[in-house]
Amino acid sequence: MKIDNKNVLVTGAGGFIASHLIEKLLDHNCSITALTHYNSFNSWGWLESFSKKILEKIKIIPGDVKDPNCVFNAMKGSEIVFHLAALPGIPFSYNSPNIYIETNVNGTMNILRMANQLGVEKIIHTSTSEIYGTAQFVPITEEHPINPQSPYAASKAAADFLALSFFRSFNTPVIIVRPFNTYGPRQSARAIVPTIITQILSGKKKILLGSLTPTRDLNFVSDTANGFIKAAEAENCLGEIINLGSNREISVGDLAEKISQLTRQNIEILQKEERVRPVKSEVNRLLASNLKAKRLLKWNPEFSLEEGLKKTIDWYSQNENLRFFKPDVYNI
Repeated sequence: MKIDNKNVLVTGAGGFIASHLIEKLLDHNCSITALTHYNSFNSWGWLESFSKKILEKIKIIPGDVKDPNCVFNAMKGSEIVFHLAALPGIPFSYNSPNIYIETNVNGTMNILRMANQLGVEKIIHTSTSEIYGTAQFVPITEEHPINPQSPYAASKAAADFLALSFFRSFNTPVIIVRPFNTYGPRQSARAIVPTIITQILSGKKKILLGSLTPTRDLNFVSDTANGFIKAAEAENCLGEIINLGSNREISVGDLAEKISQLTRQNIEILQKEERVRPVKSEVNRLLASNLKAKRLLKWNPEFSLEEGLKKTIDWYSQNENLRFFKPDVYNI
């Protein structure tokens, strides 16, 4: 199935990955409804960075996935739903686990129920590699045990199982896409790559980080967004869970050194206690197997880590972009 000219709903549309996905959907001439989180500032998140000409092509609905009526109204007329709305970030889930359940689990329930009522053709549900926990074997396949080590990861695991239960119980047309660590322009400083980059670009010589030894499988956002589209177009994939990963890993410490080299800045890396996860909650290793994505989706990451980091650094280097970030503040 080609996605060209389809009516699509993107939830969490003002977010990092979703904003990049919307740009690619526009290239496919999709009619896009963008559900963004309502706020009193009438801010549409990263959609605000789009030109007026592009925004005119998008139907933007401020609302909340926790509200079933809002979800129903936003979803009406949609053939494909890309469900990216979620409360992200691990440290904040230690402080406020309840709201992660409300958004990530109950919000997903609303998407599934309303999609059934409205006869949606396909739902692309967003998972996370965090639900695997520290790798028990590598590369991590989709058959790896689920072992969430934070309230955030637990809420996402619950949402995944809820989506699968709807597929098995009601034939709800769900595909679960499980991205490993995505990075790129517009990402929140709650993630490791922008945390490092924004500190360096703000002139800091001492870079404050959490644990330096965990490894991550990093993927440029353009590749991740392409994976979502290929999942929407794929045949015979309903009910499947599909990793989107690079099949390569790098430690946090080595990542900081690499970014230092690319920015040509000499830095000292310091481990700050407040940024370190509880010992039993730290995910020490993530390394994806992407064989299933290659086989079912014909998807393969196009960007090397160095290429992606250069593009990301270039974006954050622009003053009009760097001003959105607070390098002096630990963003949980």
